[in-house]
Amino acid sequence: MNHSFQVDERGYYGDFGGAFIPEMLYPNVEELRSRYLDIIADQSFQEEFHALLKDYVGRPTPLFKAERLSAKYNTNIYLKREDLCHTGAHKVNNTIGQILVAKRLGKNKIVAETGAGQHGVATATVCALMGMECIVYMGAIDIERQAPNVARMRMLGATVVAAQSGSKTLKDATNEAMRHWINNPVDTHYIIGSVVGPHPYPDMVARFQSVISEEMRSQLQEKEGRDYPDYVIACVGGGSNAAGAFYHFLDEPRTQLIAAEAAGQGVGTGHSAATTFLGKAGVLHGSKSLLMQTEDGQVIEPYSISAGLDYPGIGPMHAHLFKTGRAKFYDITDEEALEAALECSMLEGIIPALESAHALAVFGKLNAKPNEVVVVNLSGRGDKDLSTYQQRLKLND
Repeated sequence: MNHSFQVDERGYYGDFGGAFIPEMLYPNVEELRSRYLDIIADQSFQEEFHALLKDYVGRPTPLFKAERLSAKYNTNIYLKREDLCHTGAHKVNNTIGQILVAKRLGKNKIVAETGAGQHGVATATVCALMGMECIVYMGAIDIERQAPNVARMRMLGATVVAAQSGSKTLKDATNEAMRHWINNPVDTHYIIGSVVGPHPYPDMVARFQSVISEEMRSQLQEKEGRDYPDYVIACVGGGSNAAGAFYHFLDEPRTQLIAAEAAGQGVGTGHSAATTFLGKAGVLHGSKSLLMQTEDGQVIEPYSISAGLDYPGIGPMHAHLFKTGRAKFYDITDEEALEAALECSMLEGIIPALESAHALAVFGKLNAKPNEVVVVNLSGRGDKDLSTYQQRLKLND
């Protein structure tokens, strides 16, 4: 059966996607939907976007051959160094793109949600760059466990608002950011940080992140003499770094797409965020996808050691990749991610973000062959997770 992995004109990926939104949001979302492709295709947009990616973000990011990890797993492992982006993660690729869209839509205020704080920092960063007002909603619990990122956002001039409802994490911050946008439709653009939300967001965010796999192709051509790997591995919360890493390989049958989800304490423990293992179809934050829910459709609180992966849903593109079998999903526990983070640090001198460590933990399960090429999207750096690493890896003993 021939599946298309790109979004269709209705905003769906197979059975998933769409725009399930309250009437009061319709004008905002419709304005964006009707104009985003023309804005992105415009030559002045492309020139400004690529100039900022080059001179401000620091792209292209290196594709690094991890010799010691390769030797340990007896294959050829490359790390796509998104951790070297300005702000320390891939999130900024999307916020640069979206703020340029907002400017062309005549908006002068930005609202965003954030989990680990990486997207909040990336949004506050581009707002400072463009002189726009910035309000970031963040779960009260996340504010506590990601204090350095809160300080960064405030130093960049953003207002950080604590989401006190529900589980006080990413899902609740997203609800409150959407509410803010409904109340301020005329002058405000909502920058969603992942490939979630109502159409056109999943597609727009994937397009801005697709620079990751675009660079992988030319870098692999240079290093391996072919422009595709045998495996691309990425962690998935909502799924923006994975969407970017997979994008240019979606229709490349020689490349296996591997997604690492946060199993938390284990898929069967009730403390997990492994959506494809635990979820079923439902609507959350404006689109139909797979999500963790009770029998009567209430969203189950997700859990992960990583603040960027504890989302109860998954982007509609990834739900489609899962359902069609185009991507293979692994569930990675907290412990496995911690071990992988330590291993990457000690073998390669690179301290990864806890999110990215979930992708690194797949090596031991992959059984890649000696002649195969494995690319991992190292989506962020581990500075923000040092207090967790200190506690859990007992670095102070």
